[in-house]
Amino acid sequence: MKTLITGASGFIGSAVLRRLLAAGHEVQALARANSDLRNLEGLDIKIVPGDLSDVQSLEKALAGCETLFHVAADYRLWVPIPERMYQSNLVGTRNIMLTAARVGVTRIVYTSSVATLGFMADGSPADETTPVSLEDMIGHYKRSKFLAEAEVRRMVEKSGLPAVIVNPATAVGPRDVKVTPTGNMILQAACGKMPAYVDTGLNLVHVDDVAEGHLLALERGKVGERYILGAENMTLKELLIALSRITGKSAPRIRLSPNLVLPIAYLSERWARWSGGREPLVTVDGVRLAKKKMFFSGDKARRELGWHPRPVHEALQDAVDWFRQEGYLH
Repeated sequence: MKTLITGASGFIGSAVLRRLLAAGHEVQALARANSDLRNLEGLDIKIVPGDLSDVQSLEKALAGCETLFHVAADYRLWVPIPERMYQSNLVGTRNIMLTAARVGVTRIVYTSSVATLGFMADGSPADETTPVSLEDMIGHYKRSKFLAEAEVRRMVEKSGLPAVIVNPATAVGPRDVKVTPTGNMILQAACGKMPAYVDTGLNLVHVDDVAEGHLLALERGKVGERYILGAENMTLKELLIALSRITGKSAPRIRLSPNLVLPIAYLSERWARWSGGREPLVTVDGVRLAKKKMFFSGDKARRELGWHPRPVHEALQDAVDWFRQEGYLH
């Protein structure tokens, strides 16, 4: 089966790519001219030059493909020019979905995010049906992904786009070459550079289990449905304790209120703008999100796709081992 994947050089995309190859797919990977291709080295794939903003390049990349995995996304909690994030996450998604429909792709897996979902007021796990609106989205990343997923669902309903949606939770594991925000948190904790924490929570999952969920969505998912790929809910304190057991570094004991950190985040972002757009150490959106426990249920994927993620401590161990092996830990 000939398959095109976008975002193959990224953290989740590289895991999906490896799973596709293991399943026997003939894989083409869309890559921009300036892409970091370390995650693609030594793999039996065809790298196709192109860009989500260039429809002509997408037509060439999708020619002859039966399936599409659209994994590419701009995932940052702070951007100096927000419009670029919408161009990538929203307009880019629209471009490739329309092109895939036009050239006759028969099956699509679209990688959304739990960032597009609602939260439960009492902190209990949310699922695919939890009510949510654009006004609930905090920050440009969440808003751009919310709008992009809504666009895909609209195309499914209006024109029969053969797309299945997956909503990965916070993925951890190997090959985090550009270091995602979560990967950076793991690095800071593993190096003993996190003196305090905030009382928040998130859902974690091994990146390779996310990849497995993508393949199961291709094979068993229902068109138009979405599936949360989330393994285990943990408070940040629980996560840091688990990392301390792996690394031998003491977990931070000082708990900070998000309201106390918020002024620091504003100053950090202001300094980032003054210093040429370097990413701030603390972001306003990150602090605002920390006020909510981002807990989710992956029961639908387990039930309908037959998805069985491994324990999260294995994901944390694999992440730490990979960062150490690659020289990220000092």
